[in-house]
Amino acid sequence: MERGDAPRRTKNRTRCGVLIRQLMAGSALTWCAVELCPSPAMAQGTVVPAAAQTLSVNIPAGELNHALLTLSQTAHLQIFYDMDKVKGLHANAVSGTMTADQALSRMLSGSGYSFSRTGNKISLVKASANITLGPVRVGGTVAHQDPTGPGIGYVATTTMAGTKTDTPITEIPNSIYVVTKQLMQDQQPQNVVEALRYTPGVYSESLGNYSNGSGLDGTNSGIKQRGFSTTSFIDGLALNSGSSGETAFIDRIEAVNGPASVMYGQTNPGGMIGITLKKPTDVPLHQVSLGFGSWGRYEATADVSDKITKSGNIRYRVAAIGVTSGTQVDHIDYHRVGVLPSITWDIDPKTSLTLLGMYMYTPGNGTNYLQYPTCGTLIQDANCRRIPRNTFTGYKSWNEEGSKEAMFEYMFKHDFNKYISFSQTFRYENSYSEQNDVYSRIGITNSEVGVRPWSINSRSTTIGLDSRLYGKFSTGPLKHTWIVGSDFRQLEYMQNAFYDYTQTYTQNLYNPTTNTPVCVNIHSAACEVYGSTGPYNYFQEGVYFQDQIKWKGLSVLLGGREDWVNYNSNRYSVNNDNAAHAITKSSLGDAPEPQHAFTWRAGLIYNTKFGLAPYFSYSTSFVPQAGSTDYLGKPFSPLTGKQMEAGLKYKVPNNNIILTASAFRIDEDHYLISDLEHSGFSSDVGKVRSQGFEVSANANVTKDLRLVASYTYTDIRFAKTNQTAQRVDVYGNSYGNAVSETGKVVPQMPRNMFSVFADYTVPTSFAKGLGINWGMRYVGSTYVDNVESFKTPSYILFDIGAHYDLGQAIPALKGLKAQLAVSNLTNKYYVTSCDGSFCYTGQGRRLYGNLTYNW
Repeated sequence: MERGDAPRRTKNRTRCGVLIRQLMAGSALTWCAVELCPSPAMAQGTVVPAAAQTLSVNIPAGELNHALLTLSQTAHLQIFYDMDKVKGLHANAVSGTMTADQALSRMLSGSGYSFSRTGNKISLVKASANITLGPVRVGGTVAHQDPTGPGIGYVATTTMAGTKTDTPITEIPNSIYVVTKQLMQDQQPQNVVEALRYTPGVYSESLGNYSNGSGLDGTNSGIKQRGFSTTSFIDGLALNSGSSGETAFIDRIEAVNGPASVMYGQTNPGGMIGITLKKPTDVPLHQVSLGFGSWGRYEATADVSDKITKSGNIRYRVAAIGVTSGTQVDHIDYHRVGVLPSITWDIDPKTSLTLLGMYMYTPGNGTNYLQYPTCGTLIQDANCRRIPRNTFTGYKSWNEEGSKEAMFEYMFKHDFNKYISFSQTFRYENSYSEQNDVYSRIGITNSEVGVRPWSINSRSTTIGLDSRLYGKFSTGPLKHTWIVGSDFRQLEYMQNAFYDYTQTYTQNLYNPTTNTPVCVNIHSAACEVYGSTGPYNYFQEGVYFQDQIKWKGLSVLLGGREDWVNYNSNRYSVNNDNAAHAITKSSLGDAPEPQHAFTWRAGLIYNTKFGLAPYFSYSTSFVPQAGSTDYLGKPFSPLTGKQMEAGLKYKVPNNNIILTASAFRIDEDHYLISDLEHSGFSSDVGKVRSQGFEVSANANVTKDLRLVASYTYTDIRFAKTNQTAQRVDVYGNSYGNAVSETGKVVPQMPRNMFSVFADYTVPTSFAKGLGINWGMRYVGSTYVDNVESFKTPSYILFDIGAHYDLGQAIPALKGLKAQLAVSNLTNKYYVTSCDGSFCYTGQGRRLYGNLTYNW
């Protein structure tokens, strides 16, 4: 370097500083370009792209103009913006090691501005009021996505699910699939069950039209993951109500396939469903919609988010829905009104608090308890005419189903320093439901079915709390992301169930009589009623730890958890003797001993420089077996699961395309079988095994083309059991000798599933703003019982849709969008699963359209 270089650089920087001060002070010139002079690196002819550089940043919260100037000098950037328009705006504090783009996106969060980049030149741009996305777009690419946000298009690159830390999906050594907000908008599902139709490893509609719009509580939804029933979590906490099933309140849905007990406690080995509720957005959002659809559906929704304070450190959001609809079954309706208000307060640059409330009133939940026999569904001939899907075999005078649900939640976060942070999520839920209807009981003839009137009312209260410390540190070349936490869930549940035994009720499947009165009243001498009642209490507490260790491209995940479970059920039977008019009660069980379980997992994944990431993991799970004991009166050990999984993830460089392939084997132990030495009792030494593989693609192929596709193979069998059963034919008649269940396929889970869905926005001038989409779902055959008596056939369904941005064609209609979605386009009659001699029929063709306005 020449001796004269330093004085010249000093002189140049002095002149540049004077120019910047003149620009900043000029009253006539309101456009500002900071860092106009070359940096030392540029003066020496060495240019490193700023987007790829990491730098140490420590800029306090304050006035945006000043913060931008500080960042430009730190990162040697040119930042262009209108000084008058950003005057008085607040900038968030930015501290730590990060890229300039990450620093700028954090600084601008909540200001109403985003930015675009061309080389080292950055321009501030007004953020669109229609965008609800958490990540920031930088030069057409995504710098970093919000791990709990709605994703970009059909792709989410980061997640909190499975690890409870902000982690790229390509650094997690197990399968995680995200249903993004955009995918839900294009498909227009009316509940979570429908939203999961295209998710790998998930069979969401095994119960067919059982849930015609009702919620998801993780127990009766019919959703199966890798062959096992699933559990749902909202914002990381388990729930007991149906509040998570309302898609109008949801930003994203995630399927964590495989055991997840280390982070979430009691879950089946097939996985868990994670749901994220809507919360205040950094960018203002104003949206209303009016919808209509099949079976007389009318719907109105609103979703509004904006800042309360001028600086944007306090923001709010309100999501609301009102809907009334019939279903494909006569006299079974769905009605709901609900509201989800929330508020976020950034108390200071290191502390934030989010409060959410929810109230939902569902006077008609659309649930169909009426199953149809195999004769008329699986069998369709001269003796078994097809049973129409709209057939109602209940009684109009005894046909009420409804619920009321309320929830309060808070999410608190505080960063002590760059090494340690604290977060806590709390939820209180209260749910009340009541139903007076009938359910299918037994097939009597080819044209008649037996039904049983019942009356059930239940109330539940759930409290959940998850508290955790987490952070990052380095030990030499190893980078650690650690977390230590504790959570608990307390459930109090009360149910009264009464059944009408005054007579045997039958219904003709082709000409039902729906006006018959029923008698379910324990206080009436005219009614012969059997029922059950009693409280159920459940408490689970766990402590967990996890370390994500990263060295160059290699990531290692280690975690463990200890859980304690207490539960009791003081249930009673209630008999109303017609002659004595008396009620007798008898205890059905005492409080069992507490259970505990330790679960753990370990995995590794290696990210190559060209985007490919092979991985392997081992994980375990547990589920308590409540309510039954062995011959000594001792509670059974929890069901325990263990999984080995290996796979490949591929993030296409510089594109929003993620490809995943995984192979797995799951063993679930302590499955109950007969105790051969003690007649009438069970033994917990059985085993179920599930093995298979999944391949999937989530892709924003171009700005106009989005696609999801997957194939799932699942082979789940009874690996160890001494249970036997007789086979039955499709009419329900048993035949032959009893056969062993060992090695037989577990029923109601298809071995093969394939799906593809694509959305394309037409870029031509004559159809500007028009988009179309198309989907196909293939579900393979399933067995009906534990000894492979017979199968339900496979089926293929087609979905189509279109959307039109009217503002693209008519500027006066800016913000107005029309949409139409049709599922089961061909109106195919199909059976989703059968249980013995009864079957669940699938949903017929359903049309839904809406008009949405954003401003």
